Amino acid sequence: MEQIVRAKIIGTGSYAPPRRMTNADFEKIVDTSDEWIVSRTGIKERRIASDDVAVSDMSIKAIENAIEMSGLSNEDIDLLIVGTVTPDYKLPSAACVIQEKMNLPNATAFDIVSACTGYINGLSIASSYIQTGTYKNALVVGAEKLSSIANYNDRNTCVLFGDAAGATVLTASDGDRGVISTYMKSDGKLRELLWIKGGGSVFPIKEGYINNGFDKVMMNGSDVFKVAVKNMCYAAEKVIDDAGINASDISLIIPHQANIRIIDAIAKRLKADKSKVYINIENYGNTSAASIPLALDEANRAGRIKEGDYVLMVAFGGGLIWGSALVRW
Repeated sequence: MEQIVRAKIIGTGSYAPPRRMTNADFEKIVDTSDEWIVSRTGIKERRIASDDVAVSDMSIKAIENAIEMSGLSNEDIDLLIVGTVTPDYKLPSAACVIQEKMNLPNATAFDIVSACTGYINGLSIASSYIQTGTYKNALVVGAEKLSSIANYNDRNTCVLFGDAAGATVLTASDGDRGVISTYMKSDGKLRELLWIKGGGSVFPIKEGYINNGFDKVMMNGSDVFKVAVKNMCYAAEKVIDDAGINASDISLIIPHQANIRIIDAIAKRLKADKSKVYINIENYGNTSAASIPLALDEANRAGRIKEGDYVLMVAFGGGLIWGSALVRW
């Protein structure tokens, strides 16, 4: 019987800037309170990068940790995918900047813009390329400097976001370990529920431009919440069904860290004990595409994942886009 080639995760890495911005700090700049933020989101603090730190800089620190764990060399990497909505420049891609800074001479490098689902979509794309034999060793990165697009006059959104980066190294492997199933879905009709209106070709920033906060994240939180819970639950169940296993077989669930109430709803739907759900939102807030690889690296380095474990990852973000991935460690 012909062996199935899978994309196996052999290295994880992450980075979060040292500066912590607490809920008490937000009480000084907008009309909010620690109790209000914690009760509605589960967030207590988030990391904020300094002005001179770019997405590429955070990504490199995460990548270095992931490559070191993998045992590969920089020359071995032949694919680099970066999920981000806050690249260093509009052009070129953050991936190309990282390729140059990291000296990844053999890598095809590109970005994907899938907001909070960026890492999941990148993982799915890299897995497909590896399964077809197009590439052998891939780096998938999720990195965001959301402080650069947060509106610090909008108390409903600014308290949510933080900066971080996460990375994983995938390699071609025979057998039953690796990415087992993935799912990606989107609905562009709902894009205005979570978006940045200004700064693109429709509303370019030019002389005389009055942005009114249009160049920052705008979100209809209550509507996003409803759509997120419904579709993240479906996405999670879809990859479990496609893999032919039961929800009870999952050893660890790593959901996008956007809101503790969304995470609780997913755990309840899957009938998963809270001990099986990895949660770090209180320390980092919503780091968009960095959220899942950051949590995955923390869980991996803390010994929360053992060989043979099924790990479920599920995310939802602007687009609107949602997706999931099931990995056997």
